[in-house]
Amino acid sequence: MLGDFDTTEVPFPFYFRHFGTFAGPQYETGSYDYDAASQEGVWHTLINEDLSFKNTDLGAYLFNSFYDYVGFHCDYVSTAQMTLEASYGNIPVFNVYASQTNVNGNITAIGNITAIGNITSYGQYTLNGVLNLTGVGDAASYMQTTRSIANSKKSFDISHPSKENHRLRYVCLEGPEAAVYYRGRLKGTVIELPDYWKDLVDADTITVNLTPHGSYQELYVKSIEWGTKIQIRNANGGSIDCSFVVCGERKDVTKNIPEYQGSSPFDYPGDNKEYTVAGYKEVA
Repeated sequence: MLGDFDTTEVPFPFYFRHFGTFAGPQYETGSYDYDAASQEGVWHTLINEDLSFKNTDLGAYLFNSFYDYVGFHCDYVSTAQMTLEASYGNIPVFNVYASQTNVNGNITAIGNITAIGNITSYGQYTLNGVLNLTGVGDAASYMQTTRSIANSKKSFDISHPSKENHRLRYVCLEGPEAAVYYRGRLKGTVIELPDYWKDLVDADTITVNLTPHGSYQELYVKSIEWGTKIQIRNANGGSIDCSFVVCGERKDVTKNIPEYQGSSPFDYPGDNKEYTVAGYKEVA
């Protein structure tokens, strides 16, 4: 593929009439020379167009023209590292067609990795950045917000609704609504609800159950003030000694739809992103 020509007139370290493969370096002159000056040892340093391949590199290149070629090379004569590149920089597209590709060693990617298919890992997965899921965003921070664990309607752990730099963990009872409860023993006239209830619970849904201790007492709820205090009275005027259970529906989530038509939880007509369905296993 090489013709008879004066290499001193070629503005490139080596020349092919149309296309071909070059392997180097060549230190001894044979029937033809690759160097532009027709002498060994002066290829790359005197030629401005080729900025990657040096006359001391080991390599193999595929050429289309003077300024359009791809190939790999080892810097100087060291085989410790091999570089695959084009004359103009990064190769735009590098395709490997194989049923299976095995790599024995580490893989480092400077750029994006796109997989059309499954990724299976048999070792530890370490994430040092943001993990984005379609429709979710940053999954790591998402799991620390109300929309994941907090809205699971089973157990939840959320940022405190009233106190800065605090969290709130509740374990929910089973029922048709996203309800919370507060219980205790009362010897007095006022049940003081947790201060965060005003931001967590719909005050209009609060209910109170009272159980007298020691003797019969005609107990009743006089009033519920601002969703934070419950006034209890004894109709016979005696002292109050009772246990209580106060329930209320959460107002920071959408209302649950307890019954709906369908064959699986995926048929739920509401926002399924607020739920984790425990104990469900789909049957084929």
